[in-house]
Amino acid sequence: MGADIDKEGVERAYARWAPIYDAVFGKVFAPGRAAAIAAAEQACGGEGGRILDVGVGTGISLPAYRSVNRLVGVDLCEPMLRQAAERVAEYRLANVETLAVMDAERLAFADNAFDVVVAQFVITAVPHPEATLDEFVRVTRDGGEIILVNHIGAERGPRRLFEMCFAPLARRLGWRPEFPFARLSEWARRHGGVRMLEHRPLAPLGHFSLFRFRRLEDAERRGAA
Repeated sequence: MGADIDKEGVERAYARWAPIYDAVFGKVFAPGRAAAIAAAEQACGGEGGRILDVGVGTGISLPAYRSVNRLVGVDLCEPMLRQAAERVAEYRLANVETLAVMDAERLAFADNAFDVVVAQFVITAVPHPEATLDEFVRVTRDGGEIILVNHIGAERGPRRLFEMCFAPLARRLGWRPEFPFARLSEWARRHGGVRMLEHRPLAPLGHFSLFRFRRLEDAERRGAA
């Protein structure tokens, strides 16, 4: 599918949000953050693992991870990352390996570099969601997981009508409110190297959902072919 969001526009939008992002969205997104972190740590197991947090933003999630995990955070927006770096210093987060400005669609990491990739409120805000998801799979080890938290558009009813009407403005603000679930499920089917493990609406009203995908190992991919 063609891009309907402009990367430079998204970068500018989030640069404007940076000074007030936590105050405006911190509580709104808190259940999604907690669910994503819990799922990532469950996937890593008791001894922890290496986790890539894509769209790490101001780093508001970083202190909530257990110190046994090794964390890498990337974001397109440099002003957001400056706040993340300040948070890492404030909380003395020695388990944060690095923070870097990076395009989620072109991750500068080797194949199989991470046990888990976490992307909260990201997939609806990138120009090419399927290409970005392909990158997430590439940098995840075989058997590792990709954890997404995002708003998924309603399929019918008044909320669907509102989302379609709101969509042009939302794109200028940096996201797609009408993003359909079918786009994720169809991507997983076409890719062939991942399996959706979970799709769970989150409290309080189910406006956001958690998705877990597992990168299949070689034998599993051959069996699915």
